[in-house]
Amino acid sequence: IVKGMYLLKAGDAAGGKSKKPAPRAALLGSGTILREAIAAAALLEKDFGVVCDIYSCPSFVELRRDGVDAERWNRLNPEARTPRKAWVAQCLEARGTTVAVAATDYVRAFSEQIRAYLPKGTHYTALGTDGFGRSDSRANLRRFFEVDRHQIAHATVAALAEEGQLMKAHVSKAMQLY
Repeated sequence: IVKGMYLLKAGDAAGGKSKKPAPRAALLGSGTILREAIAAAALLEKDFGVVCDIYSCPSFVELRRDGVDAERWNRLNPEARTPRKAWVAQCLEARGTTVAVAATDYVRAFSEQIRAYLPKGTHYTALGTDGFGRSDSRANLRRFFEVDRHQIAHATVAALAEEGQLMKAHVSKAMQLY
């Protein structure tokens, strides 16, 4: 928690009868949107067979600070045997993550601040509440800003399709479902 991110729930890779590995993604939820990320993981597993690791990100600011510190240490210690890695990179690399979707009640730039510290090759999608809400309830506000469970699931399917883990037709199916 103090480092800004922790694995709340590891995705179960049981996968069933198929010998092909299930598509995998990491969902990074912040604040009250963490519950939406948890619900999105359930939708993704049920509708598309996607295995999701769910991370709670209580502080994107701490994750950025850690990334800046690691980057600085590496710059000042060019001959070090092992370069330092940002905490967010360590977490995602440990689970073999290539697709990550972050969702927060703050503006999208809030979760964007860690992009530079992700493992190389990670497809990263940041969702946030940019602009002014015109909604009568929190559920409608989250739908308007596309940070609810359905939009998180759709963004994940789209990212997995871009990475070749799902077909483009799955993105259309997600749009119809959600």
